[in-house]
Amino acid sequence: MLEKEIVFHAPGLKRFKTSEYNGQAVTRFASISVTGTECALACEHCKTHVLEGMLALPKFDGSLFDLCCELAKRGARGALVSGGCDKHGRVPLLRHIPELRRAHRELGFTIRVHPGLPDDETVAGLAEVGLDGAMVDIIGDDATIREVYHLDTTIAEYERVLERLERYSVPAVPHILLGLHFGQMRGEWTALEIIARHARKFLVLVILMPLTGTPMVGVTPPPVPEIASFFARARQALPDTPVMLGCARPLGKTKIDIDRAAVDAGLNGIAYPAEGIIAYARERGYTPKCVDACCGVQW
Repeated sequence: MLEKEIVFHAPGLKRFKTSEYNGQAVTRFASISVTGTECALACEHCKTHVLEGMLALPKFDGSLFDLCCELAKRGARGALVSGGCDKHGRVPLLRHIPELRRAHRELGFTIRVHPGLPDDETVAGLAEVGLDGAMVDIIGDDATIREVYHLDTTIAEYERVLERLERYSVPAVPHILLGLHFGQMRGEWTALEIIARHARKFLVLVILMPLTGTPMVGVTPPPVPEIASFFARARQALPDTPVMLGCARPLGKTKIDIDRAAVDAGLNGIAYPAEGIIAYARERGYTPKCVDACCGVQW
């Protein structure tokens, strides 16, 4: 990635258009849930609503590879394969690994996965796929893990996941969700320290987005200055790692302010940029590039 290049991403999770980004090919990069809207955790900030925007494999009459073939006919060049977790925080990807491998090798698909907290067997299998990245949330606070994710585990397990991915040479794309603990910044700095100790392809930062139908609908996300400070901290902590602003963040003027802070901090990319942000980046000497896929995907 060029030093003064900034990449704006618009994957097919939703239709996206601004006056600056109006040519999105929504079918180019699909989002698939292998469990539909089923999730054993029903986390406080999500309650499965995020899964509703994905293509539900259980509703498709065929295998995951068959679905990828159908998507390829519509112009898809890649997919994010995700789903709900079991009670241990794992997305059930293991049985789909042969199909993921076929999609990559036979269709030339760029494949990202959300594996949750994958065990050794799953990570070993993912190593055979040729993934573009494994997107894993890293949480640095035990109370957040229990109270928000409803998981009976600790931050040590999140570090073990990064160790597994590193051991099997699976490219890790860690995510940190700012304000995950009911709008409070609690474990984000610890998560950043954990990530800095392990191999990673990118770091993706997202911000709590209070969703209708969840217990956090009335929660106030962290203030923009606190978010901006963390952006700067992440950029400084990982000077040689691309740092991206991911899909989730509050809307309206707050989104504009957050996106400006991302540009000012020197982040390398922004998903679904707010109106005017591409021009703002140009004003600050960046050359913009637009990619209709997940953060960090380069066709």
